[in-house]
Amino acid sequence: MSHPTSMSDEEIVSMVLRDQSFFQHIVMRYEEKLFRYVRRLGIRNHEDAQDVLQEIFFKVYRNLNAFDTTLSFSSWIYRIAHNEAISFYRKKQVRPEGHLIDEGDEHLLREMAKEDSSELRFDKRRNAEILAQALSQLERKYYDVLVLRYFEHKEYEEISDILKIPIGSVGTRIYRGKQRLKKLIDDTQVHI
Repeated sequence: MSHPTSMSDEEIVSMVLRDQSFFQHIVMRYEEKLFRYVRRLGIRNHEDAQDVLQEIFFKVYRNLNAFDTTLSFSSWIYRIAHNEAISFYRKKQVRPEGHLIDEGDEHLLREMAKEDSSELRFDKRRNAEILAQALSQLERKYYDVLVLRYFEHKEYEEISDILKIPIGSVGTRIYRGKQRLKKLIDDTQVHI
């Protein structure tokens, strides 16, 4: 048998279905990624993010038998994470607390700069601040696809599965989201 770190998600799921003690491998593989994702969805409080993460893994564990192994496990677990974050906001009756953007996550800005002849010139810290501010002003439908695509590095098909929208809508929302984001960034820079 292969070592779990070299196994596919589907192989690990198969192992967990035979022996529940292997569930720890799912947790180890996804804990950091999903924690970062729920924080990016606006759950900034560390304890709240940990609580949501615990609830995600509880739901994954409880529903693993229902997982369709012909689908992507990654998309399935991110869908659960997305739903749990939305559930958190509904229970608390609060809005997301802003968005967590790491300084190293410049991919989206580079993508936008490629599409525009003007260069985005400002230091990394300021980049992150401006990007976070602009993202916080985006409609949720655009924010979600941009975070999944550029910060979680998901393919269009995975985004479609996670958000339960047609793949064509994913492309449209990414395009429109980048356009709106660019306008918000341009407007922010004018006021600086």
